[in-house]
Amino acid sequence: MSIDVLNETDAQVDELELLACARYVLAQMKVHPQADLCIKLIDEPAMEVLHVQWMDLPGPTDVMSFPMDELRPGREGQEPEEGTLGDIVLCPSVAAQQAREAGHATIEELLLLTTHGILHLLGYDHAEADEEREMFELQRQLLLTFLATRNRPSD
Repeated sequence: MSIDVLNETDAQVDELELLACARYVLAQMKVHPQADLCIKLIDEPAMEVLHVQWMDLPGPTDVMSFPMDELRPGREGQEPEEGTLGDIVLCPSVAAQQAREAGHATIEELLLLTTHGILHLLGYDHAEADEEREMFELQRQLLLTFLATRNRPSD
């Protein structure tokens, strides 16, 4: 699996933790091991440009996803599709503000947004109430199980 993490900001971000989270989520979602993903971290002005261009919404946002080959989660007993998953664009400064408001660390917010972005790349959405429940519950489970694996004391 090829995952690139490109930090184009001055923010100090644990890129290895983002990489580990992305690998975990992709494995849990049974995405083909040769799938490609890019996680890019950009500043607020650059994020605002993308937000206006693609969503026609003002101001910067926290995360945007740009699917490529429209890959979907693998299913038990079936070989997953090979291809390029796409790009996730994160804005660390927006994530930091959201983390402060939620009372947790910025890295935790970035891990949540990475998980959220991957689910969008895999076709999940939250436009409708039932879709939102499904996506956010899956997002919560993936993030909690990832964090549990990271916080296990070594034997």
